[in-house]
Amino acid sequence: MAQTAEGTRVTKPAAPPVAEKRDHSYSHHGITIADPYHWLKDQSYPVVDDEDVLDYVKAENAWFETRMAPHKPLVETLYEEMKARIKEDDSTVPQKDGDWLYWSKFDEGQEYRKWYRKPVAGGADELLLDENTLAEGHEYFRLGAFSVSKNGRYLAYSTDTNGSERYTIRIKDLQTGDLLPDEIPGTRSGPTWVMNDRGIVYGLSTEQWRTHDATLHVIGTPNAQDVTLYRETEDEGFGVGTGLTAQEDWLVIATGDNETSEVRLVRADDPTGKQILVAPRRKGVEYDVDVRDGTLFVHTNDQHVNFRLATASLERPSEWTTLVPGSDEFYLDGFSLFKDFYVTEGRLRGLDQIQLRDYADPARIKPIAFNEASFTTGLDSNPEYDTDRLRLAYESMVTPDSVYDYHVATGELELLKQQEIPSGYDGSKYRVERIEIAARDGTMVPVSIVSRADRKMGGPLHLYAYGAYGYATPPGFSTSRLSLVDRGFAYAIAHIRGGDDLGRRWYLQGKLNERTNTFNDFVDVAKGLIDKGYTAKGRVTASGGSAGGELMGAVINTDPDLWGAVVAHVPFVDVLNTMLDKDLPLTPGEWPEWGNPIESKQAFAYILSYSPYDQVIAQDYPPLLVTAGLNDPRVTYWEPAKWVAKLRDMKTDSNELLLKTNMGAGHGGKSGRFASLYETAEEYAFILWQMGMTQ
Repeated sequence: MAQTAEGTRVTKPAAPPVAEKRDHSYSHHGITIADPYHWLKDQSYPVVDDEDVLDYVKAENAWFETRMAPHKPLVETLYEEMKARIKEDDSTVPQKDGDWLYWSKFDEGQEYRKWYRKPVAGGADELLLDENTLAEGHEYFRLGAFSVSKNGRYLAYSTDTNGSERYTIRIKDLQTGDLLPDEIPGTRSGPTWVMNDRGIVYGLSTEQWRTHDATLHVIGTPNAQDVTLYRETEDEGFGVGTGLTAQEDWLVIATGDNETSEVRLVRADDPTGKQILVAPRRKGVEYDVDVRDGTLFVHTNDQHVNFRLATASLERPSEWTTLVPGSDEFYLDGFSLFKDFYVTEGRLRGLDQIQLRDYADPARIKPIAFNEASFTTGLDSNPEYDTDRLRLAYESMVTPDSVYDYHVATGELELLKQQEIPSGYDGSKYRVERIEIAARDGTMVPVSIVSRADRKMGGPLHLYAYGAYGYATPPGFSTSRLSLVDRGFAYAIAHIRGGDDLGRRWYLQGKLNERTNTFNDFVDVAKGLIDKGYTAKGRVTASGGSAGGELMGAVINTDPDLWGAVVAHVPFVDVLNTMLDKDLPLTPGEWPEWGNPIESKQAFAYILSYSPYDQVIAQDYPPLLVTAGLNDPRVTYWEPAKWVAKLRDMKTDSNELLLKTNMGAGHGGKSGRFASLYETAEEYAFILWQMGMTQ
C-alpha cells in the first residue's frame, strides 16, 4: 500500500496494465490495417474525458511509479547533483535597448524568472514581470512572448497555463504598473508592436493549432474591432507569423510551411495600408526578408540548396540580385542587418560560423574565430540597429554557456559571463572528439563525443539524436549530462541526416522518400562506435524526443538487440494514422516533411514501412521508458499510449516498459527549471538501473 499527499491509501499494481483490444480498422489505397488500440484516442479531443482512456493512462502512471519506487533514492541523488550545478540566483547579462538596460534573473529556490530593467543613465532596478506570481495556482506555466514597446511605456506578454500552446496576451503599463483591460486569449503568434506603439499584431490559434491570420489590435479597443491584416486561405498547412525589419519601419507578414514561403510588407506605422507582396509562393522555394534604407534583402534557396543572399528594390521586390551566392561548402542559414555592417550566419563542415560583412564591399568578410574543434555559437539578443558591438552566445560540450561582446572595430571578444556551476566544474577533466562514421550507403556521418579524460574505451555510451525538420543538434554544454559522464558514460550526439547539420541537402536526404536514411544513420553510428571500441554491444543507451522519439521507435524495431536501454520522449510513433488525419493540429503542415498518404499510395506504403507503431512485431525489445503529455498538441498523448499498449501485447521479453504521462503538461514536459530537472533525473535513473549501475 502507498499513501498519496491527501492521505488516501492506494494499492500498488502487481503487474503492468494490459490495454483492451477493440475491433477497428481503416482502408486506404486498397490496403486495410487493423488498429485495435484506436480507442485510446479520445473522440472528444482536445477534451480528454473518456473514463476508459483516463483509467488506462493513470494505470500506466501507477505502474511507472511502482517500478521506479525502489530507485527513488537514485533519482533524488541525481536530482540533487543536477540542482547543485545550477546557480539558483542566476541572472542574464543586461542588454541595452534604447534608454534602458534589460535583464532577467532567477531568485534562489524559485522555478521561474523575474524580468527587470533600469535606465542606462542610472537609477533603480524596475521589476517588469514576475513569472512566479503568474504561475501561482497552475500545475503548468510558460511565458511565451515578452515584448516592450519601442517607447518603453508598455509590456506585451503572453502565457500558457496548461501546456496546450494557446497563449493569452496581456499588456502592462510600465509607468503605472497596471494591467490594461486588453486581453487576447488563444494566440499562437505575436505580439508585434506597430502604429508607433499604439497597436499590436498577433495570430490566433485555430481549432487545429494552426495560425492562419495576422490581426491588428489597437490598445484600448474591444477585441471585436480588431482588423485582420492577412488571412491564409490557399494552403491549410501554412502558418502565419509577423515581425519587424531591422529599422522597425516595416511589418513583415510571412506565411509558409516546411518548404515554401511567401512574404508581405506593410508600413509599421500604417499596418492597414497597402501591402507589398515580395514574391508569390512557389512550391519548394523558401525565403525570408529584411529592409535597410529602402533596399530589400532576401535570403532564399531559389538558386542553391544552401541558400543565397540577394537584394531588390521595394518597387520591384521579386527581382533579386545576388549579394552572397550559394555555396556547396558554406550553408547560409540566416542574416542580420545593422547600420554599418551586416552579419551572415551558417555552418562550414558542420560548425557554426558568424561572418561580418561590408555593405560597400561584398568581398570584405570578417569571420569571428573560435579555437575549439567542436562548438556552437550564434548571435544573441542584439536589439539595437546602430551598434558597434555584437552580443554572442558560445558553448561546447566542455565549455559552459558563455556570453561575449564582439567589438566590431577591434575584433576583440570580451567575455561577459560564463555559466557558473556552484558544485564545481573543471573542463580539463573532460575531452571532446568529433569523428565521422560511415553509414551503410557510404555517407560519412559526424559524431560529437564528450567523456571523462580518464574514461577507458569500451564503457557505456549514451547516443542522442533528433534528425528531422532541418533542425541541427548543436554540440553544446549540459550540466545534467555530467551525471552520466561522471559515472563512466561517453555521451555522443549523432548528427544524422534529417537535420541540417551539414547543410540543407543533409536535411533533404532525411525527409519524405529518404526518411529511413535518418534511422539507418543512427543505427550505423551506434555500430561504428562499437567497432571503434568506444563501447560494446548492449552497452549503448539511446534517447530522443518528438521526431527523435520516432527515431527511437524505428531503431528498436529494426535493431532491438543493439540497445541497453532507450528513452523516447513524447515520441511521434503513430506516423501513418497522424498523417492520414487532416483534422489533427499539425498534419497538413507536416505533409511536406513526411508525405501525404491520403493522396499518394506510394507515400502511404513508404510511411507504413517505417511507422514505429505499425512495425511493432513479436520479438525481444530493449528496456524502454516512454513519456507523454496529456495536453500535448504536437505529439498527441494517444501516440505513445497506443505504442506502449501494442508493445506490451507483442514483445517477447521481460524487459522494463514504462509509460509516464504528464496529466497537466504538453510537449515540453513539466514547466519550471526544477520540475523539468527532476524528470531528467528520472530518465537517467532508469538508464543507470537498466545498465546495472545504480550503486
